[in-house]
Parts: sequence; C-alpha cells; structure tokens
Amino acid sequence: MRIIKEKTLTEYCKQSTYVQAEESINAWIYEVRFSTWNNSNELKAKYGNASIISSKRVVFNIKGNDYRLIVDIEYKLKIVFVVWFGTHKEYDKIDVKTVSYEN
Repeated sequence: MRIIKEKTLTEYCKQSTYVQAEESINAWIYEVRFSTWNNSNELKAKYGNASIISSKRVVFNIKGNDYRLIVDIEYKLKIVFVVWFGTHKEYDKIDVKTVSYEN
C-alpha cells in the first residue's frame, strides 16, 4: 500500500505531545507499506482492533490505544490517505465520520 501524507504523520510525531507515538507510527507505516488489502475484511484480519467506520474509513489504535489514526483507503488503487492523528482524548472531541484532511 502507498501512504499519502506519510511525511506529515512522521513530522507530527516529532512534536512533544505525540513523540511517544513515534515508534508505533513507524511500525504501522512499515507494516502498511508491505500490505496489500483488497477490502476491509482483509485489513480486519491483520488489525483486529481497527475500527471500520465505512467502506473507506478506518481508525487504527496506536501505541496501546493512547493515540488514534484515521485513514481513508482506496483498496483498488492500494492507497492509504492519512486523514487525522491525535491522542485518544483529542479523538473523543471529533466526529470520525466527517473529519477531513484539512482539519
């Protein structure tokens, strides 16, 4: 899978609020790069605690659920778009269904 906005995500993890997620994010990036999911069922088989929000939107728990990562996935194109990343506390303040790339 190709990850769009990977650099933004890794730069985000250099901020003091998110630095503890850096190792987990790097591991997630590595795993996703070498994945080839064709649908959400295949993704769920690998990441059992990921939340499938819609046919494209998925929420990953990062670092033991201390952080959340929201992505949109184009399975046919093998592209993962990073939509949002933050702490679990920050996640509780957003609407996972409507948050967009600009937020």
